[in-house]
Amino acid sequence: MATPPLPPPDPQFVLRGAQSAVHTLHFCKGAQGQGRPLLLSGSLRGLVHIWSLQTRRVVATLDGHGGQCVIWLQMLPQGPQLLSQGRDLKLCVWDLAEGRNSVVDSVLLESVGFCRGSVLAGGLQRWMLAVPGRGNDEIQILEMPSKTSVCSLKPEAQARLGMPMCLQLWQADSNPRPLLLAGYEDGSVALWDVSSRKVCSRVSCHTEPVMGLDFDSQEARGVSGSAEKALAVWSLDEQQALQVRGTHVLTNPGIADIKIRPDRRILATAGWDHRVRVFHWRTMKPLAVLAFHSATVHCVAFADDGLLATGSGDQRIGVWSLYPCTCEGHLHPWRALWSLFPEGQKRQWGRVLGLQGLMVDKGPELRVWADDPGPRQEEPVGSC
Repeated sequence: MATPPLPPPDPQFVLRGAQSAVHTLHFCKGAQGQGRPLLLSGSLRGLVHIWSLQTRRVVATLDGHGGQCVIWLQMLPQGPQLLSQGRDLKLCVWDLAEGRNSVVDSVLLESVGFCRGSVLAGGLQRWMLAVPGRGNDEIQILEMPSKTSVCSLKPEAQARLGMPMCLQLWQADSNPRPLLLAGYEDGSVALWDVSSRKVCSRVSCHTEPVMGLDFDSQEARGVSGSAEKALAVWSLDEQQALQVRGTHVLTNPGIADIKIRPDRRILATAGWDHRVRVFHWRTMKPLAVLAFHSATVHCVAFADDGLLATGSGDQRIGVWSLYPCTCEGHLHPWRALWSLFPEGQKRQWGRVLGLQGLMVDKGPELRVWADDPGPRQEEPVGSC
């Protein structure tokens, strides 16, 4: 007889006080000596809240978008500066150093759509910014902080891709040329070579607009979600050609956001059906369905230590600790003990010690997918 699925887990804690729907989330490092990261949230009313996960309270509120929805937040790697993009056609640069919270620069945008920007770190004081451009199908690339226009990426007229819906700048380890992945209104994903201003490859992944995508540059593999009820997994070969590797059908249509965890073990999706779905990234096996929110889930975000934050139209932010993170510096405490057992005796001693939740992947590394002893947590929790 098959083991019944486990009940959906509850959030570790809930943050209340956003005062309106939460449309974007982003983790950043706290002050030196603080053990937990800070969480940034952007709301429908145009406010950015900075949350302490230690006190679970708002420590600062930023108001720079005239009451218009904040759709994207990103900390710059060069220092304590925050980017916030709003529906007021403005991207603000905030100085958060030493307790400050003032706008030190801004970029006027030319598109009122829902497409979030993307950044790519350059030199010590330089970075590249991709935002939707003036034309419906145009993407603008700027060098910051000088705001110098690098180029405009516009597909050929006969392509009819529609508006860009989501963007991700990245750079391969073996190639210094910046690349851009863009999801379009027609359901396709395109790879742009920013330097040559040309499309390297394009693949049709969905029949509806691409609402979110994320890319694993180490595995050259990505995932995208759309207004339809399916996730698409695609890869990039050595010739920079995109290929669809598979699709995963969902129960209900509509994916608002999608993120791969920093350790590249799991991914999470934000659903229009109020659900957050968690998958094993390598196999796309469903792991959990989080049914906490009572309205559309607009955004998900992972911290470096593996915490998951979910933001919704119900004005609440859920913070979850689902599966131990195997990121460097965040190893499971049983790893050292486990390595002492001979390879052929690990499963036997695991049963004796009650460590059935530990799972060994192919290869020398131990992969841990359970928070505590008990049934194997890689089994689905709920139904996708």
